[in-house]
Amino acid sequence: MTRNILSLLVGLFACSIADAQILKVTPQTTSCALYQRVDVDVELHGEWENPYRQEEARLDMVVTAPDGTIIIVPAFFVDGESGKTSHWTVRFTPQAQGRLTYFVRYTQPGLESVSQSYKLDVKEGTGHGILHTADHWTLRYDDGTPFRGIGENICWESRANDDSKYFKKLHEMHHRFNYPAMLPKFAENGGNFVRLWMCSWNFPIDRKADFNNPRYETCDGPLNQSAAERLDETVELCERLGIKIMLCIGAGEARTDGDFFVSEEARAAHRNRLRYIIARWGYSEAIAMWELFNEIDNIQYRDGNHPIPAKNIVDWHAHMARYIKSIDCYRHIVTTSISHRDLDGLNAVADIDINQKHVYNQTTVIPKTINDYTQKYGKPYIIGEFGYEWDWSKNFDDFADGMDMDFRRGLWYGLFSPTPVTPMSWWWEYFDNRNMQRFFRAPALINKEMMESGKGSFLPCKAMADNGQVFAVTCGKKTYVYLFNDSRQTMRKVQVDARGTLCELDIEKAVWGKRRKCEGTISTSVRTHAEKVFVIE
Repeated sequence: MTRNILSLLVGLFACSIADAQILKVTPQTTSCALYQRVDVDVELHGEWENPYRQEEARLDMVVTAPDGTIIIVPAFFVDGESGKTSHWTVRFTPQAQGRLTYFVRYTQPGLESVSQSYKLDVKEGTGHGILHTADHWTLRYDDGTPFRGIGENICWESRANDDSKYFKKLHEMHHRFNYPAMLPKFAENGGNFVRLWMCSWNFPIDRKADFNNPRYETCDGPLNQSAAERLDETVELCERLGIKIMLCIGAGEARTDGDFFVSEEARAAHRNRLRYIIARWGYSEAIAMWELFNEIDNIQYRDGNHPIPAKNIVDWHAHMARYIKSIDCYRHIVTTSISHRDLDGLNAVADIDINQKHVYNQTTVIPKTINDYTQKYGKPYIIGEFGYEWDWSKNFDDFADGMDMDFRRGLWYGLFSPTPVTPMSWWWEYFDNRNMQRFFRAPALINKEMMESGKGSFLPCKAMADNGQVFAVTCGKKTYVYLFNDSRQTMRKVQVDARGTLCELDIEKAVWGKRRKCEGTISTSVRTHAEKVFVIE
């Protein structure tokens, strides 16, 4: 009997210690609109060597949705010391109306502590939620609203010391090439999708010093708060502007040699990095996609004599994409990118939602590339970078007209190809300096018309021209026709099979042949140099 009583007392004492680990839970609110961010702050006592390692310290919010579904939302460490009071935050965006309940759960080896339960009433809102894949042409928000991106790479802000041979001074203009200046200008001209990098000089959350960027502060801890705060500011800016982000996560400060892809220690470290990123920024409707790597084939062949086996890289991608799916309750789109060399099996990884490559010096292949990959793998395909030239040792001003033409042409190719985001140009400082941002306006206008006319549906049409190129797509009751002619011969005749009716366009007169009985009117919507867009109504 005495032994049983002693065991009971020991058990009760252990429970009281566990219960004491979570000291205080402070919800920001008890009601919110659908798809509106809610923060929950938590104070707790815990013991660890590194609070960013979930194996040592882990805090989650456990949510019961109105329909009974259980949702696990990871929290992130803010500040504090092991063995003393520490502060953590949960950023949560509800995805269903009604009353939900939640509690927070802290876990460390040999110990679990659970808070009391809290309620959150979710009312009707004006937001749309998080983006997901829908078909080859569009993405869809949580509420079903279709979306199509007019995109550009604005991967980093100005650097302190740029290595460009001809445009060093331009790239170091801090007052001009910062996100508060660049992103509003992009949005004003119709852009709604950007690709941003996390790297040693841009959002370097796991770098202590030597950023080549004046915006970040040195730190002693495992996470650079100045970098995290800069990403906070940029994500919130994109939310206000209606811009969606493909966030290229990369490997942080880890060495991406062969061991990185197979070592369990390296994989665990990267999972912890992913967990932090998802916990801090996964709530946001501005985050459209997590991009695991930029040009993974270039990393594979960094040592040309000893390339990393493709299987190791593909297995790593499958593992990390699956891990993201397991902890990202918002189900963000996952992608990765190659430069120009496919890795056997990479395009078929089940948990990678969108495949992607980069195209330079051959913009004309973009439509065929998109069509070939979507048909072969049955997934949406994105041209994450494109340009007339990739070699930064050359002076782009020597062939500026070619750079400009490719900038425009890539946007239109994407608009008339089965891709949910138009091809994204590189060299944003160069094009901004040439006032090329204005050329987003016309594709953005036509994109808006297409989406409204077809309610997100796109049906490609057969089209032929005597010279140059022609592309056509039907959206609802309208057929849009894009003409591009960079040849020395005049384009005179164009035929389009619009909803089963063969229509012939006389370019010189800019009218459709009446003998084809093409119903409705024809309007010249856009005229830019060698490009024209017509609408058959």
